[in-house]
Amino acid sequence: MHIRTPLILAAIAATLSACQSEPREMSTSLPVAPQRVTVDGSWSDPNGIVSTFTGGTFSTRTTDTNQLLASGTYVNINDKLVEISMTSLVRNTQQKVNCALVTPNQLNCTTDKGAQFSLQRRA
Repeated sequence: MHIRTPLILAAIAATLSACQSEPREMSTSLPVAPQRVTVDGSWSDPNGIVSTFTGGTFSTRTTDTNQLLASGTYVNINDKLVEISMTSLVRNTQQKVNCALVTPNQLNCTTDKGAQFSLQRRA
């Protein structure tokens, strides 16, 4: 009986090793890159003045008469900082404005003369 036991165990081991389940597919989910938030679109200040950023150009208009108040260009310095070069048509002056994107819906801006203002993204 001692000879049969090893043979039986070997036969069981061979049978079990042949019974493999199908290999499972490994889930290889790629990391999702965070969406880059841009300033493109319409923004307004607390007085209702609307600023529009589109493909590197910038304009500011009144909401009541749609009168152009300022225009210029902007550059994304990085994901959170935008530099605007604008001409005020009301004052006939040029200035630079740096804006920090503090949330996807709020820009905090400072002019080169030190004046500060905030813009809220419009829906």
